[in-house]
Amino acid sequence: MTVQLHRLPNGVRVVTEHMPSMKSATLGIWVTAGGRHEAADQNGIAHFLEHMAFKGTAKRNALQIAEAIEDVGGYINAYTSREMTAYYARVLAEDCDLAFDVISDIVLNPAFDAREIEVERGVILQEIGQSHDTPDDVIFDWLQETAYPEQAFGRTILGPSERVKAFGRADFERFVAQQYGPENLIVSAAGGVDHDRIVRAAEEAFGHLTRRPKPAEAPAAFKGGEMRKVKDLEQAHFTFALESSGYRADDIYDSQVYAMTLGGGMSSRLFQEAREKRGLCYSIFAQPGSYADTGMLTIYAGTSSQEIEGLAELTIDEFRRSTEDMSDVEIARAKAQMKAGLLMGLESPSSRAERMARMLAIWDRVPSLDESIARIDAVTAQSVMAHAARLVVSGQTAMALYGPVDRTPALGDLTARLVA
Repeated sequence: MTVQLHRLPNGVRVVTEHMPSMKSATLGIWVTAGGRHEAADQNGIAHFLEHMAFKGTAKRNALQIAEAIEDVGGYINAYTSREMTAYYARVLAEDCDLAFDVISDIVLNPAFDAREIEVERGVILQEIGQSHDTPDDVIFDWLQETAYPEQAFGRTILGPSERVKAFGRADFERFVAQQYGPENLIVSAAGGVDHDRIVRAAEEAFGHLTRRPKPAEAPAAFKGGEMRKVKDLEQAHFTFALESSGYRADDIYDSQVYAMTLGGGMSSRLFQEAREKRGLCYSIFAQPGSYADTGMLTIYAGTSSQEIEGLAELTIDEFRRSTEDMSDVEIARAKAQMKAGLLMGLESPSSRAERMARMLAIWDRVPSLDESIARIDAVTAQSVMAHAARLVVSGQTAMALYGPVDRTPALGDLTARLVA
């Protein structure tokens, strides 16, 4: 299997990986524009725009878009994140041309029909309402807002209801004009694909686009703080975060291994200490979030009002312990989990297409699997402890709480315990 990369003169990048045994393919367009690229009055528009792409183009209505892919047994979808929007389809190999035609059509030629805008506005407002009714979803939005206040990076992907209610055709057209230039487009495909054929299709579809000046992007600034919403719920939802490494940082693999040792599985420190040994919670995990210029190591736990104080203090103590007590066995286990997750995930064309697009967005190249594995293997207990010490000594923390959380120590007290 060989990754092939081609750059159109206007900046569009086309990357493919042919998988000889595959009878299917995943093909998509990744746009390096997401929630953090919105102005304050645009919050939520990247996600709304993703929805509108499926609501009709100059040559297909919404039903025809769905039927074009599903009539051949395929699958089409999209997502919006803080730094990227993706539109993709998985089809049989012989239907790659069709998939490219549909995906490029919805990205290049959305109709923005007034009636369809109203229909989808209602759908998104319901999505926002549903997220607010799901405590273990909405709390992560609150944590992000608390960690990065009063900046695009801290706002929700869905946006506030009042903004979603106000968006019109001109707002979509303005965001597309600002963010959907050719330098922000990545065509990525994996599986039973023909690189030259996809390059020719990309040249035909996107070759006419001209580069556009990119709006200035403010760097993210982790400021931290506490958000506490006391409510009569069955569970107390606890999230705690430290500012961590961006994905271009030298210690990015140390960051990922560190998160795995803390809360990456049933053998992790927090799961063993908080759940298995002390019964303080039902669920607890750690996850690293890395972005272009910042990162956030997040702990989440769901517990009872009686146990939340002990759980919060135990979490802080495990952070402190990890700066000077990290065994080679723990690190080896975490690295094995990471490598297995990477390699198992890449058995599907969808995962490979996603990885190539993300690597191009991050480094403007696609590192080989051997290179990625080598960087994971290079992580040591000493390098992870050094990474942990940098996070802890910084004292940059954020916390969001929801439910019967009034017994939780204040963030200032937990931070003082952390750096003591």
